[in-house]
Amino acid sequence: MQTIDADARTRVAHDLAISVAGALREDLAQQARVTLVLSGGSTPKPFMQALSRMELPWSRVDITLADERWVPTDHDDSNDRFVRAHMLINAAAEARFQPLVNDETTPEAGVEEVAQRLAALTWPASVVVLGMGGDGHTASLFPDSPELGKGLESDALVVAAHAPSVGQPRISLTRNRLMQSRRRYLHLNGADKKAVLASAMAGSDQHELPIRAFLDAPLALYWAP
Repeated sequence: MQTIDADARTRVAHDLAISVAGALREDLAQQARVTLVLSGGSTPKPFMQALSRMELPWSRVDITLADERWVPTDHDDSNDRFVRAHMLINAAAEARFQPLVNDETTPEAGVEEVAQRLAALTWPASVVVLGMGGDGHTASLFPDSPELGKGLESDALVVAAHAPSVGQPRISLTRNRLMQSRRRYLHLNGADKKAVLASAMAGSDQHELPIRAFLDAPLALYWAP
């Protein structure tokens, strides 16, 4: 049975927050605004909370998401809601957030407007923080998604995404856009996730384990048991 080291996870989350804050400060010294791309899920909660307390000119920081479920922003599964509850607080309440959803009924109908809004942010992003699922997906680039090829290979900014393994339609930044970043971090918890990452590092098929598509460029790993 996997042993959870809560203290280690807290330390790793705090270390990641310090690194991200330092990166944002470095870029803010050179440019008017910066873009920070975050991921949802349970893993980043302590990281976001720690980052939200870091002192920097948050009013010049634009935050968006690597992906989102196409659900109302007050839905329990909404990454938007998660970010507002755990990131846009404390000092970071002054940051500007760009959601990945709108009032359209489907991601296919809403994707163009989302892309137009996100294109207006400062690129390359200063920081992209990725997560990874047990199936090797990152963002909403799922191995069983019919849109995986487009997400991995398209020059589009965002794509609508569906997968039999997940119940809700999604929208996701493409690999191309996620790679338009000065720094990329991968934040993982658990021995099972580390084993999946090791398989991806040893293999070459990015369609089997989509995280593999991000391993040929610098990617800083923050992992805790």
